[in-house]
Amino acid sequence: MPYAAGHRTQIKGKIIQSARRLFNRHGFDNVSIAQIMAGAGLTHGGFYSYFKSKSDLYTEVLGCFFTDPNWKSCWEGVEVDLASADVGPQVVRAYLSRQHFEDVENSCPMVALPTDVSRSNAHAKRAFENVFEAMVSVLERSSVEHGGPRRARAQATAALCVGGMVVARAMLNRGRADELRQACMSVALTLGGWHDEGRLKNGNSKRSHPLRAGKV
Repeated sequence: MPYAAGHRTQIKGKIIQSARRLFNRHGFDNVSIAQIMAGAGLTHGGFYSYFKSKSDLYTEVLGCFFTDPNWKSCWEGVEVDLASADVGPQVVRAYLSRQHFEDVENSCPMVALPTDVSRSNAHAKRAFENVFEAMVSVLERSSVEHGGPRRARAQATAALCVGGMVVARAMLNRGRADELRQACMSVALTLGGWHDEGRLKNGNSKRSHPLRAGKV
């Protein structure tokens, strides 16, 4: 009996999600194809029906909610409406949220995998660059005119969000990590011209917006 329409896409998606979780947790080199397939509830032999190699799969993993509408991981209690006019501050608060910090397996790959990407091939680097450029585009679109080139400010804001989370994850002292995320969030909101739209106190905006429960 033939599979239902969409079956192949669904299975491929399961493999990508399994790989993303495992790569985020353990790194590219420390995860086997067998582990990826087991995490998807599939047998090892089926892998090559969907991907030529683990490296081929890796480029698929380097997506994020900026580029993949089916990406399931905005983090628990956190939502970002990419179509809204105030998407910029939503992205900043989500990216530097406590939920993203703690949810290692569902991290944006720009936070979890930059070292792997830097050692990888051109396809992986291009995929990483595409995600970063998509993030910059979203931030640039909603940045407030207050002097300085919008694209440059959007690039700096994106780099501050990604880099701030990378450094915070590397810290042993949780209090200092949280302090760093707060500092990066404050500066990123200021760069985008969004700080006056709802200053944060303990990570919560004074006004409501589609990003819910962006706790730090």
